[in-house]
Amino acid sequence: MPQKVQGIVVTAQDAPATAETIIIPDPAAGEAVVDIISCGVCHTDLHYKQGGIGDEYPYLLGHEATGVVSQVGEGVTEVAVGDRVILNWRAVCGQCRACAKGQPQYCFNTANASQKMTLEDGTELSPALGIGAFAEKTLVAAGQCTKVDDDVDPAAVGLLGCGVMAGIGASINTGEVKRGESVAVIGCGGVGIAAVAGAALAGATTIIAVDIDPEKVEMAKQLGATHGVNSREQDPVEAIRELTGGFGADVVIEAVGRPETYEQAFYARDLAGRVVLVGVPTPQMKIELPLLDVFGRGGSLKSSWYGDCLPSRDFPMLVDQYKLGRLNLDAFVTERIGLGDVEAAFEKMHGGKVLRSVVMVGEQ
Repeated sequence: MPQKVQGIVVTAQDAPATAETIIIPDPAAGEAVVDIISCGVCHTDLHYKQGGIGDEYPYLLGHEATGVVSQVGEGVTEVAVGDRVILNWRAVCGQCRACAKGQPQYCFNTANASQKMTLEDGTELSPALGIGAFAEKTLVAAGQCTKVDDDVDPAAVGLLGCGVMAGIGASINTGEVKRGESVAVIGCGGVGIAAVAGAALAGATTIIAVDIDPEKVEMAKQLGATHGVNSREQDPVEAIRELTGGFGADVVIEAVGRPETYEQAFYARDLAGRVVLVGVPTPQMKIELPLLDVFGRGGSLKSSWYGDCLPSRDFPMLVDQYKLGRLNLDAFVTERIGLGDVEAAFEKMHGGKVLRSVVMVGEQ
């Protein structure tokens, strides 16, 4: 029987995010209903609200979530009722050309629930990143559920569902940071600081955090950065070279998504070094680089999609690192809030002092 629950919805561009009654259908084949425990407030949700991703309003916001599976549809084998799960937006199909090449982390045909959640009047909702977890319950494809241990803080591990995974993965998966290498991260918001933590987890010995905000640089140092650069006061390229023996970093991760910071990343790497773009640019942005410099500096220029993660592989591994004390996911949880506080959490993002506000929905 369909269920009525409360969820946070935005009905039009820049409209306030408000609590609404939504209808959750029974799961069809391959689907699961998940009772939400926690959900991080991510910049992606703000982009949905502002119209920066699409115009398929109304949106059911929220996607960095943990929960407990309460119903499964026919044929579901990935998870069972009662499983604690982290939700993800890369439910691999197993059949597309990426999956066929043995690269499911790049799956080009990821799955979402086929049915739609709706408002009480029948208006279909577009769930953020195919999840929609600022709600008491949500409906997803079963492949969007990754089972994890239930003896960990859901608010912390749920952040692996998007931003923290994107940053860590930019280091360990896309950047392929190795023990003893040097890494610079330009932009120390949540994703950038997660990239710092990922570099530390991978064994980098020089980790340089770069930002125009000295408080963010200090936060990055708490998560593993060995050096900090205030790029409002210092030229970041010169500073990174100075901290790496005059050569530049082995890996430079650009976590801002702007042409000027990408150019800094390009010139701040060592010869044959790697540049990783994990910051998300706008459609209007363009970059111009001398082609001879692209050729002459060698190495690679990479983009990181969701940290090039495979949730079934990476989520349990990173939860284990968290339990072992090697990855401080707790530090990313700045505050715990209720469903009704989402709009205020969006306002706090503009101040740049919050790594993550986490909505606590259900019982732990």
